[in-house]
Amino acid sequence: MAIWLKRGAKADEKKAIDASVRETVERTLADIAARGDAAVRELSQKFDNWSPESFLLSEKEKQACLDQLTAQDLKDIEFAQKQVRNFAQIQRDSMKDVEVETMPGVILGHKNLPMNAAGCYVPGGKYPLLASAHMSVITAKVAGVPRVISCAPPFQGKPAPAIVAAQVMAGADEIYVLGGIQAVGAMALGTQSISPVDILVGPGNAFVAEAKRQLYGKVGIDLFAGPTETLVIADESVDGELCATDILGQAEHGPDSPAILLTTSEKLARETMAEIERLLLILPTAPHARRAWEDYGEVIVAESDEEMVRIADEIASEHVQVMTQDPDYFLDNMTNYGALFLGPRTNVSYGDKVIGTNHTLPTGKAARYTGGLWVGKFLKTCTYQKVTTDAASAMVGEYCSRLCDLEGFAGHGEQANIRVRRYGNRDVPYAGRAEPVVA
Repeated sequence: MAIWLKRGAKADEKKAIDASVRETVERTLADIAARGDAAVRELSQKFDNWSPESFLLSEKEKQACLDQLTAQDLKDIEFAQKQVRNFAQIQRDSMKDVEVETMPGVILGHKNLPMNAAGCYVPGGKYPLLASAHMSVITAKVAGVPRVISCAPPFQGKPAPAIVAAQVMAGADEIYVLGGIQAVGAMALGTQSISPVDILVGPGNAFVAEAKRQLYGKVGIDLFAGPTETLVIADESVDGELCATDILGQAEHGPDSPAILLTTSEKLARETMAEIERLLLILPTAPHARRAWEDYGEVIVAESDEEMVRIADEIASEHVQVMTQDPDYFLDNMTNYGALFLGPRTNVSYGDKVIGTNHTLPTGKAARYTGGLWVGKFLKTCTYQKVTTDAASAMVGEYCSRLCDLEGFAGHGEQANIRVRRYGNRDVPYAGRAEPVVA
């Protein structure tokens, strides 16, 4: 049976979206819906001290941001975007339209249709997270979305050059320097200057996440995302420094980011805990990482790989780093995770920044029922049907007539009956049922 050497906050103590956040978001979205641009501008001024003549960047302003980056900066962004675009295209190519004759004269099919407009939120308040531009804008474009707009807040009082460069290079059609509730609200609801979108994607703080939750239904969303989570599964094939580094690498996202070590080795567990304390003395982002580790960090020692799989599936973590003698065992047996990182040569940061998979992933146990953002999120799989012969229409209609009668839907039944009469030359009473033909 597993033992916990360290426990995080109890479930009932973990930070939830409180009533004040919900009320603030609800009130703010209602204001944006009523007043549009005026409300957006007031909010931007209040929260970001940002009120330019236009929130939409001009071509000149985009180029000015690009010019602030070095040639190597641009080359590095280009490399990351190439990987993201390549894998998104592989995913898109795996989704096929289908059309098949399921019975003589009956043709069924589906088409994968891109949405008409997507809104991508790129966080940038605490850190300028340019990688989120790759993950959202590129993926939408590969899906074939004709209008992709993106919003990122100002960083240190001006557009964040790296984020703007990433948005431009990713192919965003409209780029707004706008953050928070006002950004997602404007994209979803529309204002006098911003046309609304069909889907909102991208991570954000508690207010952005709650705004997406409240807007879901008016528009689609990618998923409900909370604080970043990481789970390191390890055995004595690796050392404490490697485990500690991978734990703190994600804990630095914020003070409420769960970071968990799950291992079959108590020796490795204690070494990792000691290494975490050592690294926290030298890590520049230690103020965030330490609070996350102290409040939400856990260390679990299991008896076997099988027990680790069971515990990991219960945790259903956003990121799962597997560093064991046989990492493929976890690939073959785990069912609940946002993304797997298999073996010591890879890590969550690769996935977050550059390797090509999407870093917008489910949190809060949502991995039990959804994967992360991918090209399919921007596509609608829409079915169609054709009946090409009189005989097929009459035959299907006869069954439909009787099934409608079982449910008491006379109008539905008449849709079938009229076709049985016309294409099957059968005498079916109005609002009656088409009885089977007795040979």
